[in-house]
Amino acid sequence: MLQKFGFSQYESKLYEVLVSSEEPMDATNIVNYSGVPKAKVYEVISRMVKKGMVMESISEKKKLYSALPLPLAIEKLSAEFKDNINQLKKKTYKKSFTDDRVWSLKVDSSIRAQSIQLLKKAKESIRISAWKDEFVEYIPFLEEKEQSGIIVEGLVVGDLTTALSNILTLVPTQEHKALERFKLIIIDDKEVMFAGVEDDSWQAIKTMSKPFVKVFTEFLYHDIALAKINKKYYDLLMGDEEIKTFLMKLRY
Repeated sequence: MLQKFGFSQYESKLYEVLVSSEEPMDATNIVNYSGVPKAKVYEVISRMVKKGMVMESISEKKKLYSALPLPLAIEKLSAEFKDNINQLKKKTYKKSFTDDRVWSLKVDSSIRAQSIQLLKKAKESIRISAWKDEFVEYIPFLEEKEQSGIIVEGLVVGDLTTALSNILTLVPTQEHKALERFKLIIIDDKEVMFAGVEDDSWQAIKTMSKPFVKVFTEFLYHDIALAKINKKYYDLLMGDEEIKTFLMKLRY
């Protein structure tokens, strides 16, 4: 019975000997009659005393031990078991797992649906980069989120006027030959979706992998920084053929 309640074999043997004895016993007698090794007996006794299953006293400078009577032991264990069950009922355990899987998405309609779903479930922040015709579709969701206190920032490729506070625009020039269509959405610094055009069709990945989220976040701020620098120092940069050549190779 005791082993079913989590007591060890030695603890059970010790209790069985003491509860069946009419008189208290010392450690020597417990070793002789219980089968608990001499080297282990004091350790086992100490554990049973702490668990309230064994009582100890000193008589004539000798420590004696007596078991908690069986009816009381049953009552004690039953009460503790019921209490543990009640505590378990009150607790809700949620274990979070890091989902580092990378999902591949195809078909424009599916990617658009996933994009909108991401924007809708954002609770803290949205970082976004997209071309104007794609971005226009998201403006109502982004404005609603910003009005609710969620951080919204990003970059739009194309001339666009919006009420959003932290959206920077980049108007491509004819020299931007390397510029490719893409869109990037990062929500709550936890989940990212990046889509681009390949063979005239949209391809995308979506993931919660922390390294990917970090890389794409840095990628976005890299684009924003370059766009700001380009806007502020356009004449200077475009006047330097070497710098201009490098800038025109970038895909931002």
